[in-house]
Amino acid sequence: MRNEILDYFRKANGEFVSGEQISKDLHVSRTAIWKHIKVLKERGYIFESSTRKGYRLIYAPNLLTPLEIDSALHTETFGRHVVYMSSTRSTNEEAKKIAREGAEEGTIVVAEEQTGGHGRLTRGFYSPFAKGIWFSLILRPKFFPMEASKCTLLAAIGVCRGIRRLGLKDAGIKWPNDILYHGKKMVGILTEMSASMEKIDYIIMGIGINTGMKKSEFPEAFRETSTSFLNEGIDVSRKDLLAAILAELEKEYHMAQTEGFDKVLEDWKTLSVTLGQEVRVIFGNDSYTGKAVDIDKDGCLLVDTGSHVTRVIAGDVSIRPIDAPLPKR
Repeated sequence: MRNEILDYFRKANGEFVSGEQISKDLHVSRTAIWKHIKVLKERGYIFESSTRKGYRLIYAPNLLTPLEIDSALHTETFGRHVVYMSSTRSTNEEAKKIAREGAEEGTIVVAEEQTGGHGRLTRGFYSPFAKGIWFSLILRPKFFPMEASKCTLLAAIGVCRGIRRLGLKDAGIKWPNDILYHGKKMVGILTEMSASMEKIDYIIMGIGINTGMKKSEFPEAFRETSTSFLNEGIDVSRKDLLAAILAELEKEYHMAQTEGFDKVLEDWKTLSVTLGQEVRVIFGNDSYTGKAVDIDKDGCLLVDTGSHVTRVIAGDVSIRPIDAPLPKR
């Protein structure tokens, strides 16, 4: 009922509505309405009240609370159960904990900030308060564990499409799952799994999206290579972006569950900014260059070195443009 009351005020567009009218339209007592408004105030919503006119909503917090997320969702299961945290070390760690305890598929763990967020190869991921979307999605797929690595490609597709829907139409995927905008990274994805040889227990998709950071706010090490919606001139609604991403993820996941991964791999190719490019493959202290020509049925990158085509396995290497400097060791 609290969501319905909040939605009622949103539709009033800042105008006063009487408790009597809300009571009549929503079929709930005026006492119940007052109690719900009291809870909303405790959660950061600001109302103005007038004895003659009733109430009006004058401020909704820029937070990804369950109420705010629910107001924007258009999914069947993804995001319908939200574990919300003001701050946590890592949403993936929290998601793994509740997944082990039986949390249902589609549950998301959302935090306003992460103090110890990280990506692939244990690289740190900067996650400041309310400047991005930091969340983890719990999946319990029916396909075999050998297919699980393709979920990282699936995650990239859903996130990239959601970002494009909210205004950054040139966003693309750098293999395997970084989302770039005009060559700069704005998303990190870390997919983790618990499984036996025969069955997947759960998969956690950890996703971090830069939304509200200016260039000067990025750590110096990432300042020239990272970007955000705000840095690209768009003041995006975090809840609308999260809702768009969850809808795209749910659609792609349903297709993988019912039809297999062939279409997922094709969708990934249409969004790739790696295929067709000259790249440097770095593994350990060695590296080689070549042209990224395709991905195979397992989602591995195929690189033509001129003398032969090599198969690059996700997680084992870093892919950089051929003219990028080698990382310091």
